[in-house]
Amino acid sequence: MPYPEIMIHGMRAELAQLGIDETKTPEEVKSAVENTEGTVMVIVNSVCGCAAGGVRPGIAMALQNSEAKPDRAITVFAGADIDATDVAREYFTGHMPSSPSIGFLKNGKLVEMFERRDLEGRPPTVIAQALTEAFNKHCGQNQAVTA
Repeated sequence: MPYPEIMIHGMRAELAQLGIDETKTPEEVKSAVENTEGTVMVIVNSVCGCAAGGVRPGIAMALQNSEAKPDRAITVFAGADIDATDVAREYFTGHMPSSPSIGFLKNGKLVEMFERRDLEGRPPTVIAQALTEAFNKHCGQNQAVTA
């Protein structure tokens, strides 16, 4: 049974306010991945403390402080957007499902992955630095996603 929307609304809003597109259906996820030229950052959002304390603030810091940014960023919510989350995870080949997690895709292929174990217990500044490095490695110097 999915989380009630009233419980997760604020957690969704944190990423939406950064210009990250919510993808709540499998079709929306597929369209975003398959119809974006360049790099797509796919975020599996979560109700857990590591998402609230580290991941969402770290994403915000990285987007605010990096010149290189993904061409598009999307998010699904584990435990709420169940079918969309399953489809997003299908792109994370070779990785077990985890939430929160962040994958970088180019032409539908995974080029970098941050699993929960890479994020949990890390402060936002450390997560932001790791994401900034991924942006610099995989993304162009653009303003596609802005904070």
